[in-house]
Amino acid sequence: MCCIQVIGMRPNESMTLQMFHPFAQLAAALLHPSADDEDGAHDLSHIVRVWRNAKSIQSEEGGDLEILAAAVLLHDCVQVPKDSPVRNKASLQAANESRVRLESLAWEPYRIDTVAFAIESHSFSAGIAPASIEGCILQDADHLDAIGLTGIARCFYTAGRLGSRLYDLSDPGAKARPLDDGRNALDHFPKKLLTLEGSFKTRKGQELARERHRRLHDFYSTMLAEVQE
Repeated sequence: MCCIQVIGMRPNESMTLQMFHPFAQLAAALLHPSADDEDGAHDLSHIVRVWRNAKSIQSEEGGDLEILAAAVLLHDCVQVPKDSPVRNKASLQAANESRVRLESLAWEPYRIDTVAFAIESHSFSAGIAPASIEGCILQDADHLDAIGLTGIARCFYTAGRLGSRLYDLSDPGAKARPLDDGRNALDHFPKKLLTLEGSFKTRKGQELARERHRRLHDFYSTMLAEVQE
């Protein structure tokens, strides 16, 4: 059986709620009060960073900021472990859960649909193209947190949780073997992280991604130089 956990925020974190200004009340209603931040790569700090990215992009690209806030707050409200065979269904699970939570707040159906579709399409593994500006912004904002220095930290944190080694000793750069990021953390860079720059949908997202991609590439090439002959 696959373990699926509904996540969110601990109670009595009023300072944290203010980080979602001007939608602190919405954050209080949507972030689940009973969950613990077990996955440090997809915890509350991740949601805050995605919100900051989303606001930065929305300020130039437009879109409904409240819809975007709800989508950010709920985009990881259901987590499926990285090594689960149904990992590609995580965004659909989160989209369905978002409908339940927004219906409880009496949101209009078309706004709920926009949030749910944005969440369903945000994930790299889902392979679904966003259908709205809010969906494009959510995907870009989430992908920004997967690259740059934060993305590097999240990559190795997740690899450690899954019991992966840092790299393949005999062939760190995978010159003569298939990439296997389930066993080697460094393989996750060419297999996924270094491919994300070309996936950004908004002009502002592309602009922000260029510098983060450069940092990611510099780290990968420098680490390879350190660990191989």
